[in-house]
Amino acid sequence: MQDLIDLLHRLDCSCVLRNGNIHTYAQRGVADLYELLLRHPQLLRGAEIADKVVGKGAAALMVLGGVREVYADVLSEPACGMLRGAGVPVSCALLVPAIRNRAGDGWCPVETLCRDKATAEECLPLIREFMERRSSSLPHPLPPPLPDYKSGTGRGVDRHGHGKIAENE
Repeated sequence: MQDLIDLLHRLDCSCVLRNGNIHTYAQRGVADLYELLLRHPQLLRGAEIADKVVGKGAAALMVLGGVREVYADVLSEPACGMLRGAGVPVSCALLVPAIRNRAGDGWCPVETLCRDKATAEECLPLIREFMERRSSSLPHPLPPPLPDYKSGTGRGVDRHGHGKIAENE
């Protein structure tokens, strides 16, 4: 895991994932994790993830994706509870009561949406709705949800994208 943490900081990306190969991601918020869960759920299954900020929404997506281990520079207490409750080992540099929004004047909108939800499954429709509202302003809208995001069947892996930087030996 330490090599992923080092890459996270050295490359100044938002998320580093290892599941065979190492991939880096740079979108803000839960966008990369949401897209991975929809398009490439097999990358999340059994993966190790080092992330800059993990709130309850990100934790829900990681749990649904079946990640094996998580490190966060900043981790919210609700996210920590969700990950540990799902049996996912988690460590962090800083544990906080909640993730703040970018303006610093309140909670992160996804953290707020997921605050009162007990399970990752309850969080997913709220995150989906949030991302669909955001996607109308994105140049390339997100794909529709896969019929069974847990099965690992889907559209295949883009072997030429998402910052693939190294192969695991």
